[in-house]
Amino acid sequence: MSLTAPSTRPDRPSLRRRLVRLAERATTPLLPADYLDLFDPLRPGADLRGRIVEVHPETADAATIVIRPGADWAGHVPGQYVRIGVDVDGIRQWRAYSLTHGPRPDGFISITVKAVPGGLVSTHLVRESRPGTLVHLEQAQGEFVLPTDGGKFLFVTAGSGVTPVIGMLRNLYPVADGGVVRLARAAAYDIVVLHVAPSEPDSIFIDNLRALDAAGLIRLVARYDDEHGVLDVADLETLVPDLHERSTLACGPGGLLDALQDHHDARGLDLLTEQFRVTTLVVGEGGTVDFTGSSSGAGTTVDADGATPILDAAEAAGVLMPSGCRMGICFGCVLPLKEGAVRDLRTGAVTTATPGETEGSGVPIQTCISAAAGACVIDH
Repeated sequence: MSLTAPSTRPDRPSLRRRLVRLAERATTPLLPADYLDLFDPLRPGADLRGRIVEVHPETADAATIVIRPGADWAGHVPGQYVRIGVDVDGIRQWRAYSLTHGPRPDGFISITVKAVPGGLVSTHLVRESRPGTLVHLEQAQGEFVLPTDGGKFLFVTAGSGVTPVIGMLRNLYPVADGGVVRLARAAAYDIVVLHVAPSEPDSIFIDNLRALDAAGLIRLVARYDDEHGVLDVADLETLVPDLHERSTLACGPGGLLDALQDHHDARGLDLLTEQFRVTTLVVGEGGTVDFTGSSSGAGTTVDADGATPILDAAEAAGVLMPSGCRMGICFGCVLPLKEGAVRDLRTGAVTTATPGETEGSGVPIQTCISAAAGACVIDH
């Protein structure tokens, strides 16, 4: 029997940890991951990012942006949205945009953005996006999706509200060089699209919708404000005679969605909605907002009127704020209210916090849908 001296070689995990610590010391104040980000920002394990690969103008003020997502992108269901972070004037801004394709063979994703007057991020994306630019991503979210077992549906879309719907339609009816592909699974769907736009030139994806209509895959009802006047939901039964046989999915401005909700509730009809902006229903009295804590903007006092979301008022004053969808869905803007009162701009509900009575670190509020209802203090 032979005896072997114990090995003095360190095990591989231990050696790896020592090499990582050595690399961290050598690259301080940066970390090795910071250098890897320069060479392979889309690698597995990195913060989720995407690289813009194409920008396609859709109308004079809208563009489709095609993005190669990072390796850890988990995929999406047509109709969902993604939160995208872009750096504008040195400040990272987050917005939510609907994905305008189903899963693609090349693994890319796409969003279609309309430049909103005064919109910081939308204007930047439409006017300044270039292939090669990196953007920050979060995983896809949202419940505004088409049931998988087929049925009869009405899509009501207005303006850029068509973006999640076009993603569903492209997944059902993909287009190849030879035209629209008729998939067996799409045969179970009977779809009418009522699309509303200010004018025909302002109608995003109208060519796609017309092609599907011409192929007999959907029935398109296009309504233009300058030609037909503003849509009256009382006309739905005339525009869609079999309305009562269909489930309605609608995406657009809050006023239209509210009118549809009232209309469908009165008739006992199914309605699923996706709203891309907050509709302000209640205006409070406003007040001062004091920001405390250790983040950028701490120690700042902002004068906010009762009609402006605290998020917007703070950003206008130069306070760096967390944000996301800006319509009360993603909860990316939540901060603790330490003292005072805020009002929900959608419902008028008032949330208050009193020092010594409020448990924990404060009352969480969504700053994108809350306005000051008097003087208040927010931990930031």
